[in-house]
Amino acid sequence: MQNPLFFLLLTCACLLAGPRDAAAEGPQWRRGWGLGQPPHPVRSAHSSGFADLQLQPQSGGHAVIARNLLAGPVQIRLQGSDARLSPAPRVLAAAEQRRLAWLPANGPGARLLLDAVPGAPVARPDDVLYRLPFAGGKARVSQAFGGRHSHNDAQNHYAVDFPLAEGTPVLAARAGVVMQVLDAATGEANLVRILHADGSMALYAHLQAGSAAVRPGQKVEIGQRLANSGNTGRSSGPHLHFTVQRNAGMALESLPFRMADDRGELQFPREDNGGGD
Repeated sequence: MQNPLFFLLLTCACLLAGPRDAAAEGPQWRRGWGLGQPPHPVRSAHSSGFADLQLQPQSGGHAVIARNLLAGPVQIRLQGSDARLSPAPRVLAAAEQRRLAWLPANGPGARLLLDAVPGAPVARPDDVLYRLPFAGGKARVSQAFGGRHSHNDAQNHYAVDFPLAEGTPVLAARAGVVMQVLDAATGEANLVRILHADGSMALYAHLQAGSAAVRPGQKVEIGQRLANSGNTGRSSGPHLHFTVQRNAGMALESLPFRMADDRGELQFPREDNGGGD
């Protein structure tokens, strides 16, 4: 019996996409965030950084298995050329593996596509006053809500860039559970993603390589050190990129948030030309 040829494709909701012309640059901009290569055919398991898709021999065929790679929920949707595959999205709990389909070994083969987005779409974010994610000094902002440099897409519209010297301790702006840590000297943008009790997620990005002080699944309290600020990935200078996101249903969107330092609540400019990521 011949094994059919399966093509596994995997996409993800990328964290940050600036205003660069994707058609001109091709898929390279995705790689700066390390959360998924552009989709391409492969013959084995493939990972986005959020979830991966595997084929396991089972009962004269292959079980299609999706695995959540994060310490928090991930919404997935499997699609394919086989009519038996359902495109209905599903939510995987932290580290959960689930069989999504079974394909016969003597069948015509199938082209599979797995979309993966962090977070559960049932999240209803609370109105919370976040703490400034670093200590000391007056908060400076190089790009805020609606910044035209790179805060002009749904995932980053309500992001704030804080210019910080490399090595500045980055602190949790709100308590939660560490959902994801990327911390490697690979040229990618290192980051920590924190899952909050209301299902929203805070993203701390451009962190210094090798500086992560937390691990996936760890509970953190407000003010706890997460890592150090850096200049990793597609960054125009040392800074901390901070945003709060939710899964809006197979798509990440940033949320407006309030933040305070020791002097009181901050007032972020609504649009600027400042630099950042």
